[in-house]
Amino acid sequence: MVTFRRLVGYVGAEPFRPFRISMASGQTFEMRHPEMIAVNRTYALIFTYLSDDPEKAKQRQYEVSLLLIESIELLDGALSQDGNA
Repeated sequence: MVTFRRLVGYVGAEPFRPFRISMASGQTFEMRHPEMIAVNRTYALIFTYLSDDPEKAKQRQYEVSLLLIESIELLDGALSQDGNA
C-alpha cells in the first residue's frame, strides 16, 4: 500500500520526475507528467492515451485504489526523494 502523502510527494515534486506505479494485479502505469494523475485520499485517477498518434489518440481513465498500489519507482534513473537511484 502506498500512502496518500507519499504519492502526492511524487506528483508534486519540483522538478517533476517521471515515475512508474505498480499495482498488486501486476498492471503498471508510467507517469511522465503530473497532469496524468489526480490523487484523492483513497484513490487516484490515472489518465492514459491509447495511441501516440495525435490523430488517433483517445484518452482512457483508470480509478485505482491507493490500497492496491504495490510500489512506486522513478523512471530513467532519476534519483528518488531520499537520494537513492
